[in-house]
Amino acid sequence: MTDQLGTLLRRLRAEAGLTQEEAAERSKLSVRTIRRLETGTATDHRLGTVNQLADALEVGPEDRQRLAALLAGAAGAPGPDPSAPVTEPLPGPPPPVRGALAEAAGELAREVRRRWQREEEHRRVQDPFPLPVRWRTAPPDLTDHEENIQRLPAGAGAGASRVDLTGDLRSVAEVYRGVPSGRMVILGRAGSGKSILTIRFLLDQLAAPAPADRVPVIFSIGSWDPTADGLRDWLVDRLLRDHPYLTRRVPSGSTLAAALVDADLVLPVLDGFDEIAEGLRKEALEALNGVSMPLVLTSRRDEFADAVSAARAPLLWAAGVELTDLTLDDLAAYLPRTARPAAHGTGGPGAVWDLVLKELRSGTSRGSVNLSRVLSTPLMVVLARTMYSETPELDPAELLDTARFPTAHALEQHLLAGFVPSVYRRRAPDRADRGRPRNWDPARAERWLGYLAHHMARADREQQDLAWWRIGDSLGRSTRLLAVVLVSGLCVAVSGWVVGLFAYQVTSGDMLLVGALMGPTAGLAFGLVHLVVGRFGRRAFEPTQVRLRMPGAGNGIGRRPLRTFAARFTTVLLGGFVIGVGCACALTLDRVFFIELPVTAELVEGTLINMLAFGLIFGSSAGLVFGLLAALEAPLDIASAATPGSLLSSNRATVRRQTLVLAPLLTLTVAFGGRIVVSLLQPLVGPLNWGLDDGLFIGAVGGLGGALSYALSFTAWGQWVTLSRIWLPLTGRLPWDTAAFLEDAYRRGVLRQTGAVYQFRHIRLQHHLGQLFRRSEAGYAPATLRRNVEGWAD
Repeated sequence: MTDQLGTLLRRLRAEAGLTQEEAAERSKLSVRTIRRLETGTATDHRLGTVNQLADALEVGPEDRQRLAALLAGAAGAPGPDPSAPVTEPLPGPPPPVRGALAEAAGELAREVRRRWQREEEHRRVQDPFPLPVRWRTAPPDLTDHEENIQRLPAGAGAGASRVDLTGDLRSVAEVYRGVPSGRMVILGRAGSGKSILTIRFLLDQLAAPAPADRVPVIFSIGSWDPTADGLRDWLVDRLLRDHPYLTRRVPSGSTLAAALVDADLVLPVLDGFDEIAEGLRKEALEALNGVSMPLVLTSRRDEFADAVSAARAPLLWAAGVELTDLTLDDLAAYLPRTARPAAHGTGGPGAVWDLVLKELRSGTSRGSVNLSRVLSTPLMVVLARTMYSETPELDPAELLDTARFPTAHALEQHLLAGFVPSVYRRRAPDRADRGRPRNWDPARAERWLGYLAHHMARADREQQDLAWWRIGDSLGRSTRLLAVVLVSGLCVAVSGWVVGLFAYQVTSGDMLLVGALMGPTAGLAFGLVHLVVGRFGRRAFEPTQVRLRMPGAGNGIGRRPLRTFAARFTTVLLGGFVIGVGCACALTLDRVFFIELPVTAELVEGTLINMLAFGLIFGSSAGLVFGLLAALEAPLDIASAATPGSLLSSNRATVRRQTLVLAPLLTLTVAFGGRIVVSLLQPLVGPLNWGLDDGLFIGAVGGLGGALSYALSFTAWGQWVTLSRIWLPLTGRLPWDTAAFLEDAYRRGVLRQTGAVYQFRHIRLQHHLGQLFRRSEAGYAPATLRRNVEGWAD
């Protein structure tokens, strides 16, 4: 009962528009107590405590009765009459909402529908018609008791009829609405059509929504680490990544994304449970069983069965279906219609498949048996269609050659190997907004995709999301750090040269020396800060979800300015101090090598004082500027709903504006703030000199060099430019226009879009390309992948 009590308390708090902190203040309870009640971790439930919280939330009589019933059940006490509907509450419709939350839910539904309609078109699901996806009821040991699925009260299960789960692709939304618990598991082997089914389910739900329907949102659950993030926090994080406008704040202080989840307005469609790291699936299933929210979960059967066995429980309250194989009649209806007459001459539409279908019907040869087994899943049928229906020079009859393909596995590997070369031999689809399409060399495209696929495999778990801001992570940490040092040093050196030559008319030889000294020292300081931020800042280099907003340019629901300023000031203060220390060291080196001052105790003492002064000047100035910059930030608007390309463009624009604002602000705060810091330090360390000319020079170099270094080393867009647009292309691992290449791969059907990230069309294609790359590169060790992903042994 604790999970139901917690769900109800979260819903009531969301209706009241309060954060946990505000509810704690009103109820005179601790935040820890409220958090334990809402997460179901509290075991000592007390009626007085819950009544205090109910008073603070201004709960009505019906909800108080429900709280009392759930509290009695959680405490093990005899509750009200078991036949009463409050004893075992159904998930029920979400509470009615108004205002910003209702608008956000409506806009989320519209954006999700637009996105997945576009994705279905890219996957050519309707060309020429959807492959049939059918299912049967999942085995009883992988689903919950029928009484629990229907959420029947205690003692009312005798003679209960089973939930009707019969249907096909066209009726999946209707079948789901017939599940009282709102929880459903979709099982199937690799390539069996689970993704097609989830997309169709989502679109059908949104096409004709019932008044109380939640907004279905597809989440690729493979990236979830249940030991690090709770399900609720992970869902909120994914919503913020894929829908940046949900960073807007509601009156309670939480984001719109968090408010939507807390108000039970989102239906999570969790795709790819089997892609969770093998060692985490048990914890993931237990975490899913710790909440009672309605959800849809897809998985390969074997991986899900292993998790059920390890957790000693299925997904609670969930009905289940298992997808079945395609039939020979399905192939005979589909494949001939994919072969266009113009591509294959005058033999008639589909004639290219006649011999193959004839052999499959006979089923007498080993080749036909193997091919029939392979073409039993939509994935392999689509690969075969791509290679043979759309490539006139290839004959599908070769698939029956047992000398070349002695096993079903060999046939699958052949289809996987031929997919990428086939799609890249064709002319790329036109795009009206980007001019003429690029046509990439198939061999080089396959190598680049293989590099990306290889580096999505990790020793402990495999990544499925191909995020543009994470591509640079394929390089070693030392290489990334070296890139930061070089780029930051170059930015500061060039800034010193530009400021000295054009503003102060210093000779070129002098400025070259000054820049050569300041650049490397500043680069090392920036590198040290980058190392610390990268190690301890979990989300340090992820894309920003805000834009710069000039005063009067519209406000929306902003952040809390004082709290944001304090957090930003504290974070930047230490980094600025380290960079200031590096600047002081650079000035000392300049005096030693340029003015030829001897290294004496006085010089060392002066250097230490300068390190303190410059550290405080740069730290306080940077903290102040970045804190004020936070006041100019506003959430991205609705038009900025994230796709990989739109998120990259919005981040590029944001970073450019930040640089234009940072450079002059840092110059002025360092120049004039330095005088204040020096005046405060003089009583402690003795006379200090901070003239206006020197202050403006140091401020200009620090402002311009610091702004550029920040933009290229401490933002997701800057890391993308430095590593993915320069470093990796220089070494031949990626093309120069990486963004265009990824977008082109998406339009060709090699990649798919899931919110703000790309994914390979199928995990098996990702595995194949990664293995192909490792075989071709002697310097790359094999990655540890899951066993027997193809479904049968080699």
